Amino acid sequence: MKIAVLASGGVDSSLALRLLKEQGHELTAFYLKIWLEDEAAFLGDCPWQTDLEYLGEVCRQLDVPLQVLPLQREYRGSVVEFAISELKAGRTPSPDIFCNRWIKFGRFYELIDDKFERVASGHYAQIERSNGAGEGDGLVRLLRAPDPVKDQTYFLSHLTQEQLSRALFPIGHLRKSQVRELARRYGLPNQGRRDSQGICFLGKIKYCDFVRFHLGEKEGPIVDAESGEELGRHAGYWFYTIGQRQGLGLGGGPWYVVGKDPQRNAVMVSHAEVYQRRSRRDLVLARLNWIVGPPRREKLRIKVRHGPKLVDCRVRPLEGGRWSVRMAQQDPGIAPGQFGILYDGQECLGGGVIEG
Repeated sequence: MKIAVLASGGVDSSLALRLLKEQGHELTAFYLKIWLEDEAAFLGDCPWQTDLEYLGEVCRQLDVPLQVLPLQREYRGSVVEFAISELKAGRTPSPDIFCNRWIKFGRFYELIDDKFERVASGHYAQIERSNGAGEGDGLVRLLRAPDPVKDQTYFLSHLTQEQLSRALFPIGHLRKSQVRELARRYGLPNQGRRDSQGICFLGKIKYCDFVRFHLGEKEGPIVDAESGEELGRHAGYWFYTIGQRQGLGLGGGPWYVVGKDPQRNAVMVSHAEVYQRRSRRDLVLARLNWIVGPPRREKLRIKVRHGPKLVDCRVRPLEGGRWSVRMAQQDPGIAPGQFGILYDGQECLGGGVIEG
């Protein structure tokens, strides 16, 4: 097949390139340059250049053509604006979810030659296809990766049938340790490169720096949610999320963030002794995306944040396309604006935004 490969200069997408090359496909690697030049100037360097140097070495080794596709304007107008508007409203966004839907598997699809039969990436996830000719319903399903820590179905949960049907995840069946071992075996130039911890393709930008650049700082009170007493000061409620413990600078802790008041620019906290009392097991999901269709079962599992933890739950539909979720375990860190992603066994069904 003729395949466009989304490559970032990291070991995961580089191994995906190597495996596809070994299978005999016709490949072109694409580096999506979504780094915003304002951020680059703010941090005093151009971090995308190192990524591109590594990727160039890999492509030369594999004899794969490389194209750099600038998508800064599209990224700013969709993902960045969405994240900033959510933060201003006091919610906790997950920009990577919409970077995948709107940019990597959205706008990118529109810009490349339609002769590319598939778009591959280094995501840890699996795709199950059925041909609809007596062997299934013709739908594409998103399945979890065997590595529970690296599994990225949470971030891919808002892709559509059309987007997934064209996607490939060549390393999705592997664990991270296997990816590292294969990278060493193949002698990839970036075999020992550390994983990025940043936003989307912006591997070297820290989230707090991203927020500070766009929203600045605005001093406000840190308030004891139980007593109403002011315990300290903060630099802006947008730097905090519900359930957060680090970075509060308060004595006599531990303290946890339990709420935010954008009107007062206040951050509410509770002491560990009472924090668990604020745990909840009931939530409502809105603006849902179902990959195949609404669930047919009441008993499912849910992730309320990216990570290996899945919690048993029961779901039921509400008016207006919203869904009610009751989790088997209470969670004190549920934050409005985060996403609840639902699973039936290994299959990621999709999910929606957690309402307040």
